[in-house]
Amino acid sequence: MFRVDRDVLAEAVAWTARSLPARPSVPVLAGMRLEVTESGQLKLSGFDYEVSAEVTLEPQTGEAGVVLVSGKLLAEITRALPAQPVDFVVEGAKAIVTCGSARFTLLTMPVEDYPSLPSMPPAAGRIGSDVFASSVAQVAVAAGKDDTLPMLTGVRMEIEGDTVTLAATDRYRLAVRELKWQPEQPDFSAIAMIPGKTLADTAKALGSTGAEVEIAMSSAGGTGEGMIGFSSAGRRTTTRLLDPEFPKYRSLLPTEFSARADLSTASFVEAVKRVALVAERNTPVRMAFRGGEVVLEAGTGDEAQAVEVLPVDFDGDDINIAFNHQFLLEGLGAIDSDVARLQMTTSTKPAILTGGKPVDDETASAYRYLIMPIRLSS
Repeated sequence: MFRVDRDVLAEAVAWTARSLPARPSVPVLAGMRLEVTESGQLKLSGFDYEVSAEVTLEPQTGEAGVVLVSGKLLAEITRALPAQPVDFVVEGAKAIVTCGSARFTLLTMPVEDYPSLPSMPPAAGRIGSDVFASSVAQVAVAAGKDDTLPMLTGVRMEIEGDTVTLAATDRYRLAVRELKWQPEQPDFSAIAMIPGKTLADTAKALGSTGAEVEIAMSSAGGTGEGMIGFSSAGRRTTTRLLDPEFPKYRSLLPTEFSARADLSTASFVEAVKRVALVAERNTPVRMAFRGGEVVLEAGTGDEAQAVEVLPVDFDGDDINIAFNHQFLLEGLGAIDSDVARLQMTTSTKPAILTGGKPVDDETASAYRYLIMPIRLSS
């Protein structure tokens, strides 16, 4: 049916297999469809009625045909093959994979029972794959993991002209990232609620292509039954959208603060990790900002305790504040800056974590991570 380089095939199979369901509602959905078209292109695809993925390759040789085999098994096999050309042949109800001296025989599945891949929505614009991947990773960290609250498990994408705003929240923190893109129409406007895990996986996988990512969606997209598509370097994927309902998050972002602290991100992360060793799962890391230092503490007099002092560039009123250490660490890991800036109002109001900037820079950071403090017992 076809011959193709092992590395090319393994990478394509791995990309397609990532969207296959672990526990399919019907067995055929665990399959991966391999087709050699009349023009000689090799297409690998998977679809579970929610997410589709397709890769187009140019095989060394190819004979038109189509077959359906277990996607996960094919991924494991291609990953383990030696670095030699791979021959894939269909004989009756079996597919034979040969590479060097290794030979595998797979059972095929009925192709006619496999659902057709959805068409891509109209192309809306393009963005650099590396910027797209890093921006999505920054925001997806705050998306909820509780499937009983589906509106909080997604990433909201708002597009107005050449500006894309990504936002996600799980009620305890909120991440917002603004970035520029190249829309097909200068007045393009749309809102989409994309499943967070799917978007994060897609952006990470497309980020390695080094090419631009084309985003495909309808400007009227806003219904729960809508769809969004992403494509880059011969790979394309679509996913169904969630209901667009989302908290009015812009009003949650404070614009005035009574205190600002700039710290070395790496030192802050290491100190929080050390102090948190004695923090029980739901107990916070406490911080006291005074002058040129911050005192980090965890634990109480009845249990193990930890204290560490860090130098800080601090401006404003002295403040005591406490955070869930895991949420704080995830925010620090997302800001992508050597200096972390923490802006606070009071010990009970949301704080904003961003990349540190010179004090006289009035421009808002492209990335903001809002984190709710934990109320300190008096």
